[in-house]
Amino acid sequence: MMAVAKKDQERVGYAWMYGQQARKDGKERAVPDYWVEHAEAWLQGFDRVSLSAEPKPVSDRLEAELDKGAVSKR
Repeated sequence: MMAVAKKDQERVGYAWMYGQQARKDGKERAVPDYWVEHAEAWLQGFDRVSLSAEPKPVSDRLEAELDKGAVSKR
């Protein structure tokens, strides 16, 4: 995710989602005045670019849950 203060992370997420919705609605690729502060996130949403440039690591717990024994039929 972009380097932002924790309190702004939620707003960045919303800007990204509104950018995606604008694309779905057929609107032009122009950041609305309301989202100017988070224009980069809005444009990433519009362009279908993930906010996270790096993949998130898989936790040890998830790996354990997905091992051969955990995936067996019940």
